[in-house]
Amino acid sequence: MTWDLEAPFIIDLQVQAADIDGFGHANNAAYVVWLERCAWRHSQRLGLDLAEYRRLDRAMAVARHEIDYLASAYEGDELQLATWIVDCDKRLRMTRHFQLIRSSDGTTLLRAQTTFVCIELSSGKPKRLPPEFLQGYGPAIVTV
Repeated sequence: MTWDLEAPFIIDLQVQAADIDGFGHANNAAYVVWLERCAWRHSQRLGLDLAEYRRLDRAMAVARHEIDYLASAYEGDELQLATWIVDCDKRLRMTRHFQLIRSSDGTTLLRAQTTFVCIELSSGKPKRLPPEFLQGYGPAIVTV
């Protein structure tokens, strides 16, 4: 695969019948679910799972998605979705880049960027990134 950046975190996906819309290709909502799944699995790999979020009373919540749909995915397609943390202001915000590639032909189907804001779970209000988040997410930041 030709990835946009080095050292991606990758998950494998297969387009299911439930992902297909009335036009016969994967619905745009399925892509958003896949982005969330990939980001969450990457966070877990970095040691920041739901139990740790709850212990710290902090979470990274989506503030903005920017998605470029470049080509369609179809039922049965095998896909690889990569993510990279490309920015963190070390206070409140973190940005991830995503790239989705169809395995059979190497076509990039999607590029996306998601901005996350650190929130306090108990109040839902923005709160500073705790040191544990900086330790977990910090080493994963890729220079663009």
